[in-house]
Amino acid sequence: MYEDFASTLAATMWADFDEQPRRADGPPGEITDVQTVVVDGNFPWTIVTVETSEGVTGIGECYPSPGVHEVITDYLRPVLVGENPTDVERLYNLMRESLSGRGSQQGIGTIAISGVEIALWDAAGKLLDQPIYQLLGGKLRESVAVYADCHAGEAMVESAREGQETSTYDPQAYAQAARGAVDDGFDIVKFDLDVPSGREIDTLSRHFDPPEIEHKRRVVEAVTDEIGHDAEVAVDLHWNFSPETAERLCRAIEPYDLAWIEDPLPPENTDAMRELKRRVDVTLLTGENRYGRHGFRDLVAEQAVDFLAPDVPKTGGIAETKKIAELAETYYQALVPHNIGSPVATAATVHVGATVPNFVALEYHAREVSWWDDLLVRDEPFISDGRIQVPDGPGLGVELDWDAVEDHRKH
Repeated sequence: MYEDFASTLAATMWADFDEQPRRADGPPGEITDVQTVVVDGNFPWTIVTVETSEGVTGIGECYPSPGVHEVITDYLRPVLVGENPTDVERLYNLMRESLSGRGSQQGIGTIAISGVEIALWDAAGKLLDQPIYQLLGGKLRESVAVYADCHAGEAMVESAREGQETSTYDPQAYAQAARGAVDDGFDIVKFDLDVPSGREIDTLSRHFDPPEIEHKRRVVEAVTDEIGHDAEVAVDLHWNFSPETAERLCRAIEPYDLAWIEDPLPPENTDAMRELKRRVDVTLLTGENRYGRHGFRDLVAEQAVDFLAPDVPKTGGIAETKKIAELAETYYQALVPHNIGSPVATAATVHVGATVPNFVALEYHAREVSWWDDLLVRDEPFISDGRIQVPDGPGLGVELDWDAVEDHRKH
């Protein structure tokens, strides 16, 4: 019954586009299919494929989210099949119009569109024999910086298994995890600061009492004492706190000169974020829960944060993230993109980073996934000494090892 409803709705949506020009008859061919496969990484990585009549397959990735497969195959696929795959911007707007009122402004609909958009850029680059960065206007840098998201919680569990005596959330364990990332060549490391201290607290209140604030301060102190000037240190608060707690926490860790404090407040209220920025002397970052340039407009115009963190396979895709960067550049703000994806999402973000001046570093959130590099057909690691060389091959410049994808496919 659901399939019948979806087919009927897709056909109804397509009827709205009868008057729009279709360019399947022009070079280089047409889209023949759009599909997805989910890889079981540390997050469910939804890989998107766009097949073309020329035998070229474009690959993209959606931010982990339930329902994106259905949106893509049941709603976006009927809109795209038969279209010219190199008309990326036109097809992006076509997809948004086809889901108007059904999530094309934010949420699952935008996430689905983002993954397809990346795959379209990859297909277009391959068909035109150009890297994506060239189609976007050319690259400004040969490599982009990557920062490591450290997972001290896992590190501490391992220590316990090895017989080392350490409490579950001991600050020294965080310092050890950060040291490991720095020794791997990363110049920026980030770790979660909204972690349990072992005390009973009411998390729904978004309030920390003084002992909780002190626990977080000791974590930051331990990490920065260990790292020194070997790397920059950032922390993530995952939008869990009220303005009063966020302010007290920021003031407590202000002396440690962190690279940034990420998502100190819930994402909906720009006024609250702007006020926090005015009250504390720290670098603030937010953006992974914003969609498209319209979702970032007030953050930029009101200068509510210092750094912006769009997520390419979530916020609208490659071109939309580049437009966010260009908007931010008018206020001299910089991009530090959020990224919890596979090498596909990472490569897409690299192409954005190559083409905009105000790009600091992108996130790498899969150090514990030993087979992350195995997903790509290449001889060397994709990330080396905390940097990624901008791929010069057509499209994304990376190819998936489909045998590895199948080995790690989520069933």
